[in-house]
Amino acid sequence: MARSKGKTITIIIGVIVLLLVVATFSGYFYVKKQLEAKSPDSKQKIMVEIPAGSNVKSIGSILEDEKVINSATLFSYYVKYTNETNLKAGRYELSPSMDTDKIVKVLKEGKTVAPEKLVIPEGYSLDQIAERIVQYVPTLTKKSVLKAMDDADFVKKMIKKYPDTVTEAVLNKSIKHPLEGYLYPATYEFKESNPKIDSILEEMVRATQLNLVPYRDELKKQNKTVHEFLTMSSLIEKEATANVDRKTIASVFYNRLKENMRLQTDPTVLYALGKHKDRTLYKDLKVDSPYNTYRNNGLPPGPIANSGKTSLEAALYPETTDYLYFLANTKTGKVYFSKTLEEHNRLKAEHITGN
Repeated sequence: MARSKGKTITIIIGVIVLLLVVATFSGYFYVKKQLEAKSPDSKQKIMVEIPAGSNVKSIGSILEDEKVINSATLFSYYVKYTNETNLKAGRYELSPSMDTDKIVKVLKEGKTVAPEKLVIPEGYSLDQIAERIVQYVPTLTKKSVLKAMDDADFVKKMIKKYPDTVTEAVLNKSIKHPLEGYLYPATYEFKESNPKIDSILEEMVRATQLNLVPYRDELKKQNKTVHEFLTMSSLIEKEATANVDRKTIASVFYNRLKENMRLQTDPTVLYALGKHKDRTLYKDLKVDSPYNTYRNNGLPPGPIANSGKTSLEAALYPETTDYLYFLANTKTGKVYFSKTLEEHNRLKAEHITGN
């Protein structure tokens, strides 16, 4: 009986081992298959855009959505396992006929394809615009673009050529980047395949000049300078969400200025820090910078980003309100306005997670 029982146990163990071996081999061949080309004989070329700041997981999701790879999850594991995490943002021409190893190699080497048009979104800072320009003209580097943007001779040339828009106010020593806020958000097309950086930047400054024409008379009537106008509109642009009336946000900023209250707007702190964060911490508010509106009265020295038409008009035609505070719900993005600090703190306790 004992011998029979032992034999049974041996058989069971053997079966388990066999199953494990089969499972291991099956798993191996499954993973191997998933990492191979999705469609080896495909002639299709797919343009894939990898945004700046994308992590491995989000890149995998983009590639799977574009039907370039079989599995975003296995792509992520493969990249991390092979330690090939230095994948570059940009616009790539990929194909389902490429296996995972080939795709990773292309993304690592940054073999980008220049987009047909240069698209500059609203609310972009100079740093973000530089990244877009490099994608459009791959022969340029971000460092060289930023250098051109801040070049003193080029800035003075813009002041001379567009004196109604770019004034000597941009030469203030407290300003981080003279042309911040002066490069208009729009879609640009250039005849040359590799346009010079000065030509690109000047076209953007010229676009700002042209788009400010409708506001010139009102600016003069309100005794506002273009620099003040662009600075205020940039704060509105960075604070606004899709769910809020920018003219109401503008009213809060103007009301605080009238009351000699600091603007205390988080985007100026992040601009001073020089980095994006999902949440501004209390320690961040202490950053020593003329842009930090928690520590300094009035507007910052200059714009912190470019501004779209809606924010420009909000800066010029704000709503008439008694609001002095606003905050956005951290989950829904809905914005709540209040007239008193007591009311603001109550709303903060209700709608800001982590407090």
